[in-house]
Amino acid sequence: MASLKKLLSDSVVYGLSSIVGRFLNYLLVPVYTYHISAASGGYGVVTNVYAYTALLLVILTFGMETTYFYFANKSDRDERQVFSTALTAVGTVALAFVALVMTFTGSISGVMGYADHPEYIRVMACVVALDAFQAILFARLRQKGKAWHFAGLKLGFIVASLALNLFVFVVAPHWTSHSWMGWYDAADNVGYIFYINLLCTALVTFGFASELRDYRPSTFSLQTLKPMLRYAWPLLLFGIVGIFNQVADKILLPWLLPGDEGRVQLGLYGACVKIAMIMAIITQAFRYAYEPFVFGGQRDKQSKETQAQATKYFVMFTLLAFLAVMCYMDVFRYLVSPDYWEALPAVPIVMMAEILMGIYFNLSFWYKLNGQTWWGAVMSAIGCAALVAVNVVFVPKVGYMACAWGGLVGYGVCVLLSYFIGQKKNPVPYPVWTILGYMLLAHVLYALTVVVHPEALWLRLTWNTVLILVYLAVVLYGERKLVTQVVNRLKHRKQ
Repeated sequence: MASLKKLLSDSVVYGLSSIVGRFLNYLLVPVYTYHISAASGGYGVVTNVYAYTALLLVILTFGMETTYFYFANKSDRDERQVFSTALTAVGTVALAFVALVMTFTGSISGVMGYADHPEYIRVMACVVALDAFQAILFARLRQKGKAWHFAGLKLGFIVASLALNLFVFVVAPHWTSHSWMGWYDAADNVGYIFYINLLCTALVTFGFASELRDYRPSTFSLQTLKPMLRYAWPLLLFGIVGIFNQVADKILLPWLLPGDEGRVQLGLYGACVKIAMIMAIITQAFRYAYEPFVFGGQRDKQSKETQAQATKYFVMFTLLAFLAVMCYMDVFRYLVSPDYWEALPAVPIVMMAEILMGIYFNLSFWYKLNGQTWWGAVMSAIGCAALVAVNVVFVPKVGYMACAWGGLVGYGVCVLLSYFIGQKKNPVPYPVWTILGYMLLAHVLYALTVVVHPEALWLRLTWNTVLILVYLAVVLYGERKLVTQVVNRLKHRKQ
């Protein structure tokens, strides 16, 4: 119970920073979509470039975040030397990447379809290199339990980015008559998005002063790096196929539907699935707290019962988030401009895919704790192959909806493989039937929101709220033992 309390307290801090940060970041979605028309395909460019940077970030960090946690908690390792070795390795690779991109920018931008805007590629190459370097610094904050420092830097980036984007997109167009606004070009809104990202990412680096003071390049050790790389390379493969599962649709769609049509469809899809990212918030917050929690030194933290219960609670809360978003879609849809709404049917499919991704993460610890990380690469590769197959076959026929279904199929395959293989290799008593029961309940209630759809908005929202309360009532009854424990603890504190 003490371990679960620690997990909960860290999750609150990490979750608060993620939720607040993502909420503030959500404010950029209407800013972009209300100022970049769907027909222009501009938001498709943003979605496509950020998909590439997400994939590149995994490659440039090459599994060193998890590797750092694993080796830093080993009793025969010096944590500071592990940190310096990891940071030096990632920093060196990041610098080499930037040099390579700067040398071949013209060719790279031409292949990606941005020959007219090579600056997009140069700017985002610098952003992803800085992000990779900072990933190890953020990992050290988590390792040292500096949750509030971590949260402050994450929120600082979002606040600065939001402020600059609001100035460029909302304020600047009204000040173009001023002579000092000669730098502003309203026709290049997409470029400003990338420049603002670079500036804010660079500023965050100054927030790691204490961690950088602890960094000693002289303590870099090849003897330390070699076993770290042996542990990390399967994680790299796992990470590549894992992130490719998330971004493959956004990379492949412009290739499968070339020209303006592909960028327009990608813009529609990319804008609407932002609504589904509440699942990414919950999953990421859980991961930030759960990864150092599992790799920590206390034996009870690796309890199979704890892993099983944590997975069940994760599913319970994510299904509640799924219902909340779908039941109040009449409100959430205004996060994007109305000319993007045609892609809203993709939202529930993408949300369920995100839930499956979170479950897959929960199921992954059987091979991470045993050092058999190559299993993750194999299973993720199979799931990725399924995702790509769905996209290649169906995107030319049905467009972006195939992207949504591809993600669901890919993560579904990963979950099934991880569960059944894991139960043979290192069985964990997951409450499978309880989890499936909650999933069935959530889907039945969602179906009722579609079947019973009153014309009046207030009636729809009232009916949908009743359905959410039904889900909560069933869950609270099913988890009444946990509820009783929480109530008793609250009473004890008051006394």
